[in-house]
Amino acid sequence: MTNIADAKLVHRVALRGEAVLTSPRWNKGTAFTLDERKAFGLTGRLPFRVNTLDEQCDRAYDQLEARPEPLRKNTFLQSLKDQNWAEAISNYSHLFRRSEGLYLTFPTQDSMEEDFLEQTRGRQIDLVVCSDAEQILGIGDQGVGASCEAGIGISAAKSAIYTLLAGVDPARTLSVTLDVGTDNDDLLDDRLYVGWPHKRIRGEEYDRFVDRFVQLVRKHHPHSLLHFEDFGVTNAKRLLDKYRDKHAVFNDDVQGTGAVTLACIMSAVGVTKSKLADQRFVIFGAGSAGLGITRQLRDGIVTIDGLDQEEANKKFYLLDRFGLIKESLGAEKIREGIQEFVRPDTEWEGVSANDNGEIGLLEVVRKVKPTVLIGCSTRAGAFTEEIIKEMVKGTERPIILPLSNPSKLHEVTPENAMKWTEGKALLATGSPFPPCKLPNGKEYVVAECNNALIYPGLGLGAMLSKARTLTDTMIIAGTRRLASLAPALQNPDDALLPDFEDAPGVNYEVAVAVVEQDIEEGSADVDWKKEEVRGKVKEAQWRPLYGTYVYDPNGET
Repeated sequence: MTNIADAKLVHRVALRGEAVLTSPRWNKGTAFTLDERKAFGLTGRLPFRVNTLDEQCDRAYDQLEARPEPLRKNTFLQSLKDQNWAEAISNYSHLFRRSEGLYLTFPTQDSMEEDFLEQTRGRQIDLVVCSDAEQILGIGDQGVGASCEAGIGISAAKSAIYTLLAGVDPARTLSVTLDVGTDNDDLLDDRLYVGWPHKRIRGEEYDRFVDRFVQLVRKHHPHSLLHFEDFGVTNAKRLLDKYRDKHAVFNDDVQGTGAVTLACIMSAVGVTKSKLADQRFVIFGAGSAGLGITRQLRDGIVTIDGLDQEEANKKFYLLDRFGLIKESLGAEKIREGIQEFVRPDTEWEGVSANDNGEIGLLEVVRKVKPTVLIGCSTRAGAFTEEIIKEMVKGTERPIILPLSNPSKLHEVTPENAMKWTEGKALLATGSPFPPCKLPNGKEYVVAECNNALIYPGLGLGAMLSKARTLTDTMIIAGTRRLASLAPALQNPDDALLPDFEDAPGVNYEVAVAVVEQDIEEGSADVDWKKEEVRGKVKEAQWRPLYGTYVYDPNGET
């Protein structure tokens, strides 16, 4: 990876004139020095004054703020990124989504390797982010067009977050959309839709297409991290399991959500002076996120507290649209991958159920007396006053995490959760909320359970250690490091996770922990000693800084 010292190096660049100004990698805009302008034929192409990067950022930020509509802000940031990587990343205070990357389409798969190499030949790729766009941001199938909500925009956004929060070199990232069709009828009926206008390919054809892509990544960039993003519930965990022992792969919807939630609960049990294994977990919403959280919490109990997996599984009670997931629901209502958490019917004799035999959340809370209640359902208001007050009867400090996004879909607001528990709740949410009042008049800081506090650091650590796989123990190591940074461990009225503004420093710590763990496991492909890791990670991080350029016809392009 490009390290921070590169800003002090002399770069020999082969581009001149318009070519260097239109290269986002090399363009400095008005920051080219007078000597560089002369050497690169730019004196008549730029206004006189030489600006610093900070001055350019101030100007660009003013231009951004002058655009009130979010769409216009997004368009401005896209154009900025196309012009100048350093300036754009320095300005990156909003979620940045740009329409660029590699489109791999099912009907043209015979040329996939040729298309792949066209984009990557001669480049070192450390990070590949790919999406098939089936489950975008919780709003479903959005296709693979050029908009920020479509597959390529989401992949590009994740790449940019890796750069902003972990210091991954943007020149060494690749954003990919896998166009296997769409089941969104609005897109299929749109004559201007730019993707493949076909129903989604599934089954063996889908698997062969995805495998062809994964094998290209493994063949040409064996030390890269392959990040799967926004795959549908039937494919997300399945693909992760298929490839995780063959390459360093990561799925943020499954592992990132689970890891940040585990860190949050670890800090909460630190406040209550208890253990993960002491908790009783009710998970309301058993989709990709809910199941990913459950598995990560279970793995945390096994790794940290030493329970065997079967005993740890018994700590969890999952509910989906059919209510509590129990044996009598039958195979048609219990989807693949959730069987190990199915509850036996014998536990629920005498518990009230509806006419279909389904047991709802209130009845589960009443019987289980959970210490932890997690919402991944997108059902606004599902954690009612009656449910919350019932939970308080069974635990002194209820841990309540309404994680559904956006904020209007939260299962309970922090204000209500705190009011209904008389200030006893330990809270975190999936979207940012202001502090809420405690009965003693103090303010309680509500943590935002945001994946971006951990996944860039997990990924950076895997890239730097050149890990062939991103193991569960590496993820747990990063999670424990994040939990150790929780302000609540110093003040129980403070947040269960660090503030999002501290995300760059937090992800650095996570990356250090991951590399240290990989070295300890003996699988890191670097010759670093553990005591060297902190300095090595800092040196390897990319920063948006300008180096000095010298024109050389045989230099870099």
